[in-house]
Amino acid sequence: MNDTPFPISNTHKPGDNYVQSFARGLEVIRSFSAAAPQQTLSEVAARTGLTRAGARRILLTLQTLGYMESDGRLFRLTPRILDLGFAYLSSMPIWDLAEPLMDALTDRVHESCSAAVLDGLDIVYVLRVHTHKIMSTNLTAGSRLPAFWTSMGRVLLAELPPQDLHARLAALPRQQFTRHTALDDETLLTRIAQAREQGWSLVDQELEEGLISVAAPLKNRTGQVVAALNISGQANRTSTEVLRQQLLPELLQTAQGISRLLGARGA
Repeated sequence: MNDTPFPISNTHKPGDNYVQSFARGLEVIRSFSAAAPQQTLSEVAARTGLTRAGARRILLTLQTLGYMESDGRLFRLTPRILDLGFAYLSSMPIWDLAEPLMDALTDRVHESCSAAVLDGLDIVYVLRVHTHKIMSTNLTAGSRLPAFWTSMGRVLLAELPPQDLHARLAALPRQQFTRHTALDDETLLTRIAQAREQGWSLVDQELEEGLISVAAPLKNRTGQVVAALNISGQANRTSTEVLRQQLLPELLQTAQGISRLLGARGA
């Protein structure tokens, strides 16, 4: 899965206003993950491409600020790092508006409900209401999934200008997640176009065997898509026909309700 922000335009390239030391600090933070929850100085330097001296300065700065801790050899992030993510969530009025409606939707359909935004080649979960655990990965706020093979991702990709969409597609690593995964450009573009035309997207076991989901866009007062909302279920108990005929209307109603609240709030 690609955790690197995707360079969409020249505005994302380093220029006179680019603060390299700040960017390197973020790379050090991003080098820690579930696969590498703690690292030595040498490991951080290798993962980020920094010199040992440069990595050491950044790690010690983060430690001084309380975002990092160390036993003298291994470095690990502290819970304070969550403040950076919560700053984003708390700055967006959409999430406190969306959660009660998502709770009600989950109660009605008895399936998990999530909201996500697009970040490069991935979607990033910003809110999730659980019912049953349906994936091998426990999805929470901040989790990433590849946008091209998720229902929320296709809804969000459908809103991109053609040039941006084709640029992301050209940079897309291909992985056969399941026997249902679509890999060729033509099929992916067709399914994204279908999401654009019908206003929702259904993905059937392309990312994980047994996982099906349907998503709809969330729009602000100007009609701009700012996020996506989905319902996920297990194919062995919820068929795509049930998802389309029974759950999709509930999802669309909830998405429209959240969008109306966003418009009223001026989001």
